[in-house]
Amino acid sequence: MLDPMSFKNEILFTVILLVVIIAVNSLSKRAIRRYGKTSSIDMNSRKIIFYLSNLFFYVLAFVGISLIWGVNLKDFSLFLSSVLAIVGIGFVAQWSILSNLTASVILFFSHPLRLGDRIRVQDKDFDWTGKVEDISGFYLFMRTDDGRRITIPTNLVIQKGIEILKNEEEEAQEQTAKD
Repeated sequence: MLDPMSFKNEILFTVILLVVIIAVNSLSKRAIRRYGKTSSIDMNSRKIIFYLSNLFFYVLAFVGISLIWGVNLKDFSLFLSSVLAIVGIGFVAQWSILSNLTASVILFFSHPLRLGDRIRVQDKDFDWTGKVEDISGFYLFMRTDDGRRITIPTNLVIQKGIEILKNEEEEAQEQTAKD
């Protein structure tokens, strides 16, 4: 039978690692929440960021605990590279999924487009003008001026180009000026 005291250092390092990861995860959630409020990021988008940060910290904890408990680094790196190769092949097979996710990240962090903006998607075949209702991981949802609710893949939003006509604040100011 194994003596738990023979693993005293591993147990101590594991507890320390878990406490540090929980503390850093808590601080990152607080920072994400604060950044989300100051940048007017909607709650659904913040939830996605929370899930991704949790996933990152879980993976970090798994790797750290594996190394603390003496998993062979060569075997672990072989396992990790195999998993990443399979995931990579899956993404290449579904290139549109990867391009939509990438476009969503670009829209989320560096595009001036926000929820509530009145926009025109610049496309020669379609006249899509309306209000942005939601931006998810794969689609932009908008209500057109004629009342239709359309869904546009985020990679098309990046490719076609967007003209921002007005946002909700400007519309409210114009409405107040008219009254």
